[in-house]
Amino acid sequence: MRKLLISVLVAVFTLGLVGMAAADTVAEIIKRGELRVACQTQGPPMSFVDKKGERTGAVVEIARLMAKEMRVKVKFLSYDWDGLIPALMAKKADILAADMGATLMRSLKVSFTVGYYDVYAAFFAKKGAKYKSLADIDQPGVRVAVLLGSMGETDAKKLLKKAEIKSYKGGGPMLINAVLGGKADLVFNDAVSVIAQLGDFPPNSMEAVPGKYSEVPICFAVRPEDAHLLRWANRFFSLIRSDGRLQGINDYWINTLEWRKDH
Repeated sequence: MRKLLISVLVAVFTLGLVGMAAADTVAEIIKRGELRVACQTQGPPMSFVDKKGERTGAVVEIARLMAKEMRVKVKFLSYDWDGLIPALMAKKADILAADMGATLMRSLKVSFTVGYYDVYAAFFAKKGAKYKSLADIDQPGVRVAVLLGSMGETDAKKLLKKAEIKSYKGGGPMLINAVLGGKADLVFNDAVSVIAQLGDFPPNSMEAVPGKYSEVPICFAVRPEDAHLLRWANRFFSLIRSDGRLQGINDYWINTLEWRKDH
């Protein structure tokens, strides 16, 4: 009995030491004086480089606010969509800031903050195309462009049994280029992003096919062990939601195209 008790105490003590040894990312950020943020290479209106050569977008401005509240500088690290989670898990960044849906599969790898906006996916085709429903799209010979590693790619594989799914590595504009360039027939992606990105293409070149899919909250993400940072981030989102700053960012960047006048 005495040996068992000693073994239990040793185990508890060892776990305590492991917990103490595990670095607190919040403390590291404060000590470093810099918040490292993994974000998309190209993805207006969430994260992109504007005509002035400056990185901006909805998640970029939220991350800047986050760093300001921490009283540290912010450093943005650009990755293609499929590289965001690997960069976070490799500790190249402290937090992942993107329009990433908090799916169950992704939650097996990272811990998501509370959501800052709800989005849905949709199909987009050239203006005047014959597609009016999912049944029209899911046909042999129809090519659907999706973003590699995105929720759109995962859901397209569930929705489409006959159509060809073409995955592209990079940002949303690549999908639009694929359709306008004749390499694909439709885009399947986050509707907010597609609508914003179409502003860089000829007017009325594409339109949405009726139907909404995969409506989810989009969130920031941290590593599973970063419980302190997750609690702080959730408190941050609660604060900027209550004081109206989050609504102001969403209204400017997501709910309208007002940002195009300035960027």
